[in-house]
Amino acid sequence: MKTDDLIRALTSDLAVPRTSIEQRFATALMPGVLAALVLFAVTIGPRPDFLAMTGDARFVFKFVITLLLALCSAMLVWRLARPAAPARLQMVALAAVPVVLAAAVIAELIALPRPLWTTRLIGSNSLLCLVSIPAFALPMLSAAIYALRHGAPTRPGFTGIVAGLFAGAVGAAIYAAHCVDDSPLFVALWYSLAIAIVAAIGGVVGRFALRW
Repeated sequence: MKTDDLIRALTSDLAVPRTSIEQRFATALMPGVLAALVLFAVTIGPRPDFLAMTGDARFVFKFVITLLLALCSAMLVWRLARPAAPARLQMVALAAVPVVLAAAVIAELIALPRPLWTTRLIGSNSLLCLVSIPAFALPMLSAAIYALRHGAPTRPGFTGIVAGLFAGAVGAAIYAAHCVDDSPLFVALWYSLAIAIVAAIGGVVGRFALRW
């Protein structure tokens, strides 16, 4: 074997992959997001006063907390797709999301009279929330699982759960454009429960689909 051939053989395994897991994730996710948006448009659509409500802090917070969860869970799942990649910082960032939500809940309890607490907690569309968020999230969860199969997660079940958190968070952000229940109390209960359903589905699917 010639020297040049030997060098190429020894370094072939060190070549940087042409497509990163982040790129695969984003590429696979686009059809899922498009499917979710089409489903949203043909079913419930945005609330009539959507533009008028963009100046309301409670309304805007729904998008802040759901997109923050989506970002933090995406960063973590990218790490989990790589064997032995450090993920402590991403875990801390994800753990901070419920802290932000809890702070908003405390602020809401302080601002609202006590008799209104239960009303704002239950809201007017809790069942629609529980159905819509998983429905919008499932196309994205399917796309995320497909992209993660190109990685090598050592904890497939947990990776699936985090992928479910990501998909559920994006689905919740889409649903938030329709939701007329803007209180952080409602978000903390019903959005969290709906996202947890998607995360549980992701955990079950990921346990088998991401195993290697």
